Amino acid sequence: MNINTKVTICGIELKNPIMTASGTFGSGMEYSEFTDLNRLGAVVTKGVANVPWEGNGTPRVAETPSGMMNAIGLQNPGVDVFIRRDLEFLRKFDTKVIVNVCGHSEEEYCEVVERLADEPRVDMLEINISCPNVKEGGIAFGTDPHTAERITAAVKKKAHQPVIMKLSPNVTSIPDMARAVEAGGADAVSLINTITGMKIDVNRRRFLLANKTGGVSGPAIHPIAVRMVYEAAHSVHIPVIGMGGCTDAESALEFIMAGAAGVAVGTANFRDPHAAVRIISGIETFMRQQGVNNINELIGCV
Repeated sequence: MNINTKVTICGIELKNPIMTASGTFGSGMEYSEFTDLNRLGAVVTKGVANVPWEGNGTPRVAETPSGMMNAIGLQNPGVDVFIRRDLEFLRKFDTKVIVNVCGHSEEEYCEVVERLADEPRVDMLEINISCPNVKEGGIAFGTDPHTAERITAAVKKKAHQPVIMKLSPNVTSIPDMARAVEAGGADAVSLINTITGMKIDVNRRRFLLANKTGGVSGPAIHPIAVRMVYEAAHSVHIPVIGMGGCTDAESALEFIMAGAAGVAVGTANFRDPHAAVRIISGIETFMRQQGVNNINELIGCV
């Protein structure tokens, strides 16, 4: 049985809907010896800023039941190193590249977007307005609809590639945020980012993370993510990319059936570097078993 796993997001055709979640896969180079990047629908890079960021102090990672917490703080070497090192490396592979962009201000976001505008290896941009660990911006941009719309519009003026706005789950209404960035000109939305949490070392009587709070990810947040993806998909007319606790084909298919055209695999990469490719194979097996010829038949089917 011939099956078609191709999906189109923002006019860009992907081999399949499975991509990596920003911050969990480096920029591809780090995982290339473990997994075949050519099998992925897209590689989503780690956040890229206009200048190098050191990130937060340590400790900044902690294990939680059915997941983990992180407060990395978007550590990255900056856009110049990214272009010279990571984009050049990704030219070797036949897969789409989505660059995650971070910033402390509207101007910083736009500076990175301008630098990447004419890079042929960049297929789409994912604008991270939802990281809960950046004190100067991040979460504030991602929780106020008016600010999110303004940032989206500013980025769109500079971008030559389709723009995906990454939404925070730490809001009162995901539909309101999705509609706000759509009004600002977003070509797609991705969600969810991590949920803000806290862990205390009771023996030492102190916060486990140096940042006090961190982003909770992994299977524990999956049902919340599926609900929010469903709500977003039924609130906007642009594509939705779902993520949050995706560990196997079934959890990926939940996102797809809830309305996601793409699915990002994140925390699972830390435990199993083959996770994304394993999920792609699992979806193909499911389609053959269910007699589904085209994966697009499953998008938003519930």
